[in-house]
Amino acid sequence: MKKLIVLLLACAVGTACFAQSAKQESRKNLVVKEWNRGDGGKGVRFLDHVTKYNADGRKSEDIEYTSSGAMKARCTYEYDSNGKVSREVVYNEHNKAVRIRKFEYNTDGTKKKQYNYAPNGKLQSVKEFEYVR
Repeated sequence: MKKLIVLLLACAVGTACFAQSAKQESRKNLVVKEWNRGDGGKGVRFLDHVTKYNADGRKSEDIEYTSSGAMKARCTYEYDSNGKVSREVVYNEHNKAVRIRKFEYNTDGTKKKQYNYAPNGKLQSVKEFEYVR
């Protein structure tokens, strides 16, 4: 019975890992453009959002646009050796960095802490994550 439970658990974990891997594989170097139409879908189509994925299939950049086509905000992502986001840089409409976030994770992969820095590198705040069941 114990062997059966271990086998089923291993299959479930393996399937989840394979699904994540397949999802990442399909996103390698992908660019997703989101288009919007105002006026109940009858208005002029405009680019609303662009998401870019890197050669590993991980999100590398998000760009949000205004209805006039100007950049509203942008965020870039960097990853650690475990594939977790280690750093995010948030830019304003002038493509100037306004916030840098760095992350620390628990051994189970959940976020432990988020460090928020000003563009000059000064630590502004720390957010701690607590998981309660």
